[in-house]
Amino acid sequence: MLAKLHARLGDFWWYSLMLFCACRAADLLNAFVGLWLVPKYVDPTELGAVMPLTQFANFLAIPVAAFANTFRNELTRLSIGKEFGKLKTLMRGVFAATAVFLFVAIVVARFLLPAFLERIRIVEGSLGLVIIAASFVGAVAPIYSNALQALKKFKAQSLLSIVGAPVRLIAMLLAMPFRAITGYFVGQAATPAFSIAASVVALRKELSVKAAPYWNRATVKQFSALLAVFLASGLTGGFFLLVESMVLRQRLPDLDSAGYYMATRFSEIASFLSATLAFTIFPFTAEKSAAGEDTRPLLLKVIGANALFCLALSVPFLFCGKWILSLLPHGDQYAAYWWAVPWLIGISFLVSIIGFFTTTEISANRFGFMKWMMPLDLAYPALLLLVTGYGYYAAYIPASWAAFLDAHNIRSLDTMLWCMTGINALRAVPCLLNITTRN
Repeated sequence: MLAKLHARLGDFWWYSLMLFCACRAADLLNAFVGLWLVPKYVDPTELGAVMPLTQFANFLAIPVAAFANTFRNELTRLSIGKEFGKLKTLMRGVFAATAVFLFVAIVVARFLLPAFLERIRIVEGSLGLVIIAASFVGAVAPIYSNALQALKKFKAQSLLSIVGAPVRLIAMLLAMPFRAITGYFVGQAATPAFSIAASVVALRKELSVKAAPYWNRATVKQFSALLAVFLASGLTGGFFLLVESMVLRQRLPDLDSAGYYMATRFSEIASFLSATLAFTIFPFTAEKSAAGEDTRPLLLKVIGANALFCLALSVPFLFCGKWILSLLPHGDQYAAYWWAVPWLIGISFLVSIIGFFTTTEISANRFGFMKWMMPLDLAYPALLLLVTGYGYYAAYIPASWAAFLDAHNIRSLDTMLWCMTGINALRAVPCLLNITTRN
């Protein structure tokens, strides 16, 4: 029966369904962590700091993430060609580079982290070292998941998703009673650390071959250019998310930022399907592009399926959102933010369009979209900093300008959500136009 269903759905939708079911089984535990364990241990005055701290960890890991993205296409090409000796050499080189990036991350964190923690009203303690560890293993893990993805080892990836969630939960249960936020990041580091070890086992057959020569001057030149592109894109995207999350914590009242965190625990359900489809689509669109086939039909089907999923998810929260949030720890304080859940689901849908489009373009080695995406990604955080940080330069501008900035500052969650909706619509519309009008 399963074989017939596989044949009827085709490889792409079958593997997407398999990954989706596996990840959702893991999300039952992740939901317990996000909706119960974290708000139980983390005080509402600090809860809003979880997301900006996560973005700071992600920002530290951008060089490694860019390095992994640079070689994702090449991993796919080598996997299709069964050139596992070169694949082994390539992965060794990637790992050697991560050691250099880790050193850079430690230096950067040493100077920037204390000031950042002060901005978001958090006492450092041992948090700095844990954030660096979480960012490092979180950035290295995709190198192996990219290899599993390229080899279409979706069964192994599904198993890792299922087992990784209990590993995270156990780590948090052990660490969070001592200090809640530090324990949260211990759990965040546990899952990718487990994923790295398990991926090595899953790839043992492919990596047991003798390493073959891969690097030469032409290869280094080719991938140096690609690395520069991905690094620039990663830094602009990371800066985008870091500033956005910092403004949500720094400029909004503690309860607003905590309410935003709780609302996102539900709205991020919208990313369950989109993340699965984005992961699965890469090798399929890469193959289609290499064969000269049009990738748009598959891409439009993926966007349509995700639109229906997001719409269905929004309905319960439009009618029962307040009651659902009231069931959580400190729910009497968070229930008033029920309206943010369907709004954030809409924002997640816009982000998913961008993710599907960019994943497809990168798989096809098309990078023209970065010419307009990167300026938008830089303009948005620059505008946020200009509006929210006017106090630093108010003495140097006309009083009327300062009064205008003060009157139009970001002081509430709904104002911030309008900003998030506007920028993601500006980013998503060109993606849709590109999909529908490309010859």
